[in-house]
Amino acid sequence: MQRIRQICVLGGSGFVGSAVVHRLSNAGYDVKVLTRRRESSKHLILLPNVQVVECDIFSDTALSGQIHGQDAVINLVGILHDSAEASFERLHVELPRRVADICCKQGVRRLLHLGALKAELNSSSAYLRSKAAGEAEVLARRDELDVTVFRPSVIFGRGDHFLSLFANVVKLLPVVAVAKPDAKFQPIWVEDVAQALVSVLENTSTYGRSIDLGGPKVYTLRELITFVAFLLGKKRRIIGLNDKLSYYQAYALELLPLKLMTRDNLLSMEVDSVCNAPMTELYGHSLTALEAEAPEYLAGDTPRSAYDRFRSLAGRGFTRRS
Repeated sequence: MQRIRQICVLGGSGFVGSAVVHRLSNAGYDVKVLTRRRESSKHLILLPNVQVVECDIFSDTALSGQIHGQDAVINLVGILHDSAEASFERLHVELPRRVADICCKQGVRRLLHLGALKAELNSSSAYLRSKAAGEAEVLARRDELDVTVFRPSVIFGRGDHFLSLFANVVKLLPVVAVAKPDAKFQPIWVEDVAQALVSVLENTSTYGRSIDLGGPKVYTLRELITFVAFLLGKKRRIIGLNDKLSYYQAYALELLPLKLMTRDNLLSMEVDSVCNAPMTELYGHSLTALEAEAPEYLAGDTPRSAYDRFRSLAGRGFTRRS
C-alpha cells in the first residue's frame, strides 16, 4: 500500500471539517483544504502542514487540478436543508459521484466519505435518501478505489448546530414545544468523529466498508432538551407534540428565513438515529459521553461554572438509556 502523506479535504472549514483538519495536522499529514472563500477558513491557515485553497468544487477542471497528486481525498460536504442554491441532489449525490470519478482518473486510491446514519434509498426523508444515494455512488467504485464511508448519528461539540440550537431555544422561550419528542439519537462528539477518520486512513481492513458512528448513550429528543435546560439553569416547561402538531410546527418553522426545522427534518426523525449496538470505543479510542463535554461549551461563561454545573448533574444522577 502507498504511504499516505498528502490529503485533500472538501468541506474542511466547517464544523466537522475543522476538527478533522486539526487532527490531520497534528498527525503530521500535509493537508489541502478546498474552500469557496479563503477568508472563511482563516482559523485553519496558521495550522502546521495545512494549505487553504480557494476552489470551485463544482468545476470538474478546478477540482481535478486540486486533487491531482494527492494520496487521499476526504469528502465532508453536507447540508441539512434543501434549497435551489444548494440542493441535496447536487451536494449529496452529484458531488460524491464526481469526486469518485476524478479520484479514479487522477490515480488517487484512498477516499473517505461522510454519510449519515440510517440513510436508506427508500427513506421518506429526502435528506436521508440523498445521503444514501451519495454513499452508493462512492461504494460503487470500491473495485477501483479504497473507499470508506462513515455514517454518524448527530454530532455535537462547540459550534454545533444541534445542542447549541436547543440552547438558543431554551434561552428564549419559557415553554418549549418539541416535535417528535420520543425520536432517539446517539450523539457522538465531533472530536471522536475526527479521530475515527484519521485512525482509518491507512487501515486496510476498512476498505469498501460503511462504518456507523454513535456515542456511548442513546437519548430521546425530549431528554436532550431537558438536559440542555438543566445545564443552562433554566426552568422550562417542555411539551411533547403529537404527530399532527409536530407537522404543523415543522411547516411553520420551514417558512422562516432561518430554518430551524423543516418537514423533511421531521421525516428523518421517524427513524431512530441509533447504531445497532452501544459504542464505547472505536479503533482503540474511548468515546466521550455527552455529559462529559457538553457542559464545557453550553453552561456558563467560564470553565468553572461549567464544572460546577456538571458536578451538580452527576450528583443528581442524571441517567440515560444505554
